[in-house]
Amino acid sequence: MRVAIKEKKAPKPKKCKNPACGISFPPQRLGQAVCSPKCALAMAPANSERASKAIAQLGRREIQVRKEKLKSRADHLKDTQQAFNAWIRARDAGQPCISCGTTADVQYCAGHYRTTAAAPELRFEPLNVNLQCNRNCNMGKSGNLLGYRPGLIKKIGVEAVEWLEGPHEAKKYTIEELKAMTADYRAKTRELKGRAA
Repeated sequence: MRVAIKEKKAPKPKKCKNPACGISFPPQRLGQAVCSPKCALAMAPANSERASKAIAQLGRREIQVRKEKLKSRADHLKDTQQAFNAWIRARDAGQPCISCGTTADVQYCAGHYRTTAAAPELRFEPLNVNLQCNRNCNMGKSGNLLGYRPGLIKKIGVEAVEWLEGPHEAKKYTIEELKAMTADYRAKTRELKGRAA
């Protein structure tokens, strides 16, 4: 039995990465970027800066992963609520306050018609949450329900408002469901902001 011996190919010449050198050289080993130890020493400060940035970024990623593992269900619920509220503000951007109708240049928030304490099952129901001026209606008048209901009827209709006011089945979200909802609302918010830009 004969064994064919393959000839080793000569490596393709590469250009030295050292900007002061720049000569063409045949690499001696895999991944060789410079032509000589002299050029490698000249490139050391630039490489160490890049390496330290990469190490710092890796450290930040590891910290983020560890923080994510330490989060409780309540922390995930808070994240989902923030993402949902940001989506509501983006969805209703440019509309007046649902309670008082103001279009003034004030801070707006996502105001719940049925509060999360009174109806936690409607916490993430889009019909239950609308743009509301923060200082006057949401915080100052505890949601301004006297103005909210007529504004909501005008926006979604009396049948939908009566459905919101009716009984609902309790919902207990798992951590995985909350993570998925957070990602979904963040994606929806980015999409709305992208269309507005």
